[in-house]
Amino acid sequence: MTHTDTTTLWRPTGPQELALVEAAGWRAWPPRLPDQSIFYPVLNEDYATRIARDWNVRASGVGYVTRFEVRTSFLDRYDVQQAGGQTILEYWIPAEDLDELNRHIVGRIEVVAEYR
Repeated sequence: MTHTDTTTLWRPTGPQELALVEAAGWRAWPPRLPDQSIFYPVLNEDYATRIARDWNVRASGVGYVTRFEVRTSFLDRYDVQQAGGQTILEYWIPAEDLDELNRHIVGRIEVVAEYR
């Protein structure tokens, strides 16, 4: 579901972060932990799946892939980062901008896959 005024993003996550998203009514990401200076949403489902399946499952026994829409006008201030191969693309949103990102989420954060 892509609109001209929004960009679809994905985020691989574990159970603790997902519980906080649920507690926020599926409309916001929780504040970053002190050692997490950047929030990393990714630009394609395949990359999010690989992280959820290969990293989150190993770290916590379960990994989730979430999908959400963000107003493109907000994302325009950030460069897309290539974190590896050609399809390994993500935004690096500074932790101090996360509240503003949350205000630019359109609709709800959805879980689209679960790996155990």
